[in-house]
Amino acid sequence: MDYVAYYKQLIQESGAEAEIIFANSAKAILNYTDNILCCDIHTRCKSKRLLKEAGAKTVLGLDDICAAPTGGGYNEKYGLLGSNKSTEDLLKLFPRECETFVKSVSVKLKDAFGKNIEVLVYGDGAFKDPQGKIWELADPVVSPAYTPGLAGLPNEVKLKYITDNKFSNLRGEELDRAVIDYIKNKDKETGLSDMDKQGTTPRMITDLLGSLCDLSGGSGDKGTPVILIQGYFDNLST
Repeated sequence: MDYVAYYKQLIQESGAEAEIIFANSAKAILNYTDNILCCDIHTRCKSKRLLKEAGAKTVLGLDDICAAPTGGGYNEKYGLLGSNKSTEDLLKLFPRECETFVKSVSVKLKDAFGKNIEVLVYGDGAFKDPQGKIWELADPVVSPAYTPGLAGLPNEVKLKYITDNKFSNLRGEELDRAVIDYIKNKDKETGLSDMDKQGTTPRMITDLLGSLCDLSGGSGDKGTPVILIQGYFDNLST
């Protein structure tokens, strides 16, 4: 799709004229107007700050629209960010008040099965398509709510590094035992060096799992209501 032509058509159909300006800096728009709507998502805070510092009179983002109850839907944190077109006249906004939901589901699963199961609500995954070069993440975050056990980053060591460096003199079962013992003890007070983790991807657990869920659930007509992930927190020692 030619997005430039599409947006120009939308503007003209609304009875206005369109002048489209391309620039490498958000501040370039100040040569034309000092009332600005920032429509970027993940860089919106930086764009707003730069424009205000450069003298913009009014700076709003999509997160400032539909951000308060005025008789329709709203999302106080994200506004229009993460919204989807429902009909020609309606939008579905990014979900809110999900914290109560994930906690409730986790409690009900505990009561039913006696297991501590972490729960998250996910939207777009966070990855780039290698063929179409499209960034998948159009939502403000991958997961708007999750149970506490999913917070933070994975604590992993790079097997290739420790086998080639710390245990390069070992082979076979002796190497296996040394690596497994090392992984079992990685959480001790001595901690891990930066090189032990070198090459592991420093991404939030919720971003990793949410992306896995998005890929598994599909974006078309699969209709997958729930994704169950098992063994994600296991490692070679377990």
